[in-house]
Amino acid sequence: MLDSDPAKKLSFKRSITNGDLVIVYERHDNMKAVTISEGSVLQNRFGVFKHSDWIGKPFGSKVFSNKGGFVYLLAPTPELWTLVLSHRTQILYIADISFVVMYLEIVPGCVVLESGTGSGSLSTSLARAIAPTGHVYTFDFHEQRAGSARDDFERTGLQNLVTVGVRDIQGEGFPDEFSGRADAVFLDLPQPWVVIPSAAKMLKQDGTFCSFSPCIEQVQRSCETLQTSFTDIRTFEVLLRTYEVREVKMDGVEGNESGSNGSLPCKRRLCSDGSNVVSSSNSSVMARPCGEARGHTGYLTFARLKCLS
Repeated sequence: MLDSDPAKKLSFKRSITNGDLVIVYERHDNMKAVTISEGSVLQNRFGVFKHSDWIGKPFGSKVFSNKGGFVYLLAPTPELWTLVLSHRTQILYIADISFVVMYLEIVPGCVVLESGTGSGSLSTSLARAIAPTGHVYTFDFHEQRAGSARDDFERTGLQNLVTVGVRDIQGEGFPDEFSGRADAVFLDLPQPWVVIPSAAKMLKQDGTFCSFSPCIEQVQRSCETLQTSFTDIRTFEVLLRTYEVREVKMDGVEGNESGSNGSLPCKRRLCSDGSNVVSSSNSSVMARPCGEARGHTGYLTFARLKCLS
């Protein structure tokens, strides 16, 4: 996912090699992560694909099966990895992740503390944001879950940027070795207000804090506790509405108002369901809200550590 050599720029223009992790794109709602192994094959409804045929091709290539079906070979970006990773817990998705990275002001070189690790969805994006000189220290109380996350980070090439620890952060707080070292702290815990005093000790002056909670009662208790050591306390709920864009062929051809034989102007209209349609002489491009739009995921509470007077 990231080049292990900090001197090299992040690039997916290189060719696929044996042992690489590749996202196989079948359609927008069907992708899978595959580790390239010469001699192995991938079988799906489009046919049989030989891994050996993929080696040497650049990321983004369209490859064909023995039956003429095709898939795309995509680089394992954090955005795509979030869509294909194993769900050991409920995960954060792209809308919340992008909001967290921005409001925590995470840039290359930052030190970020996270608890709990869960499935590692957010950790992957944090690692890209702090690369190549920063580091993410993420903790989970569940040893097996932490081990699985550690394996995933090695699989995606992030092992030099993410360290996974097994620790009950709610019961013990963050390790003292990080006191005053963290640029940002992120919590995804059932009782985040218990950990807020420890998070305050870990942060540098003017450091940033974020807590993800699915229930508003958790937000209320967290905000009460944050007022002791933090300022600029804000809570957001991020709702994402996606649209499906596709071209529809028209059965008939309408004449234009002037009756000329030249090219027909495009017409735009808004439908009652919220979709937009742009029509030309023989086709229409339709953009309509997706029926599978995700609703409430959780609340993001941000705060900034008060500066000492």
